[in-house]
Amino acid sequence: MITLGQSYTLEVTKLSEHGAYLNAGELGDVLLPRKFASKALTPGDMVDVFLYRDSEDRPVATTQTPKAKVGEFALLKVKQSTPVGAFLDWGLEKDLLVPFSEQGDGMRVGHSYVVFLYLDEIHNRITATTKLDKHLNKEPHRFKEQQAVDLVIAQITDLGFKAIINGTHTGILYSNEVFQPLEIGQQIQGYIKQIRYDGKIDLCLQGTKQARDSHAEAILRHLENRGGSSPLNDKSSPEEITAALHMSKKAFKKAVGGLYKQQKITVSEDGIELVK
Repeated sequence: MITLGQSYTLEVTKLSEHGAYLNAGELGDVLLPRKFASKALTPGDMVDVFLYRDSEDRPVATTQTPKAKVGEFALLKVKQSTPVGAFLDWGLEKDLLVPFSEQGDGMRVGHSYVVFLYLDEIHNRITATTKLDKHLNKEPHRFKEQQAVDLVIAQITDLGFKAIINGTHTGILYSNEVFQPLEIGQQIQGYIKQIRYDGKIDLCLQGTKQARDSHAEAILRHLENRGGSSPLNDKSSPEEITAALHMSKKAFKKAVGGLYKQQKITVSEDGIELVK
């Protein structure tokens, strides 16, 4: 079924002075305006387009690429605030509406917000909302620990970062386990670290093996940059270790133990040293 808010490859059915008409199934013939239609198009050609409504509320096609489609979360900037709501820049000629009823604490021009795009059931219009939770899956998730997932950073909390997982559920990245800059709306790969007894999800940015390998590599680079030795050891403070290596003390101790067993470093009260 062809719906608004999605991209399709559609067949040209006829040409007119206004552009090319495309077969959009249940939506009928949809116009691809002249400014987006190649002069070389002929009936029977296939065109990659995105479907939405124009300023006169008619279904229309465009070859422009939106920043988000219906069913997706995205970080979008407010261009205008009006009596009917806020309008967002989503990469198309017609801006995207967030009605006042779909705004949490209000939206300010020039600021960006994570929104969810959906089709208004009453008017079948593409609409956005900052009320993300009601568009997440309410069914129990089927994630497994150490599963790789796609994350969208949705909110900064007292604990760290709330992230949307694969567009269906949410989890937490704890700030004391994040050693790289993260921004609201950022899309990044992560991993399911732990599933709690109540079904809530703890996330991490590296799987167990990937984390061990990257921590070990970071320690080896640190030693090489210091001429082969470092005063860091298991008596160093967490702050010292984080400042030097961007990892927790727990991760540092695990990586040092692994490198020691591989006979790549020696460990003493004075610190750690590369094996020559």
